[in-house]
Amino acid sequence: MRLLALLFATPRRAILTVLGVVVFLGISVILARFFELDNVERTDELSVLTAEIHGNAASMHAQLHACSYGCPADVRIDARTLRRHGSVLILAWSSQTSGTLTTSEGWTRVAWKVGSSLPVVQCFRVRRSGNAITGLTVTLLRVSRPIPDTSDC
Repeated sequence: MRLLALLFATPRRAILTVLGVVVFLGISVILARFFELDNVERTDELSVLTAEIHGNAASMHAQLHACSYGCPADVRIDARTLRRHGSVLILAWSSQTSGTLTTSEGWTRVAWKVGSSLPVVQCFRVRRSGNAITGLTVTLLRVSRPIPDTSDC
């Protein structure tokens, strides 16, 4: 109670206290959006990989928004050759667009496996658009064929 009395003792202090709370809440919202974006991207990629291990090329293609010029054929091949039973476990994830608060586009390298199968490494082309104030969105553009374990995207 003494703290509130001290913070609101004068009109100037009250204004500064309210202003400080508003600034704190604004920064908190921006940081929450920033930290949530990597999770959104990983969830979207996991959804594509899950469709891939179930052999569902149509679902994969529907989730990739720039899948043309050979991409549909690659998706069908991946859905057929990477079919597995079980659930996807992401072993490593590295994104070129992680940590951006504005529009950017780049590759995300995902190493994954199902059960006791050997790891598979694939790259996703990702676009993050918007900004931290109005909101950011993640769009998966395409997914690569499997690449060697030590390769970069």
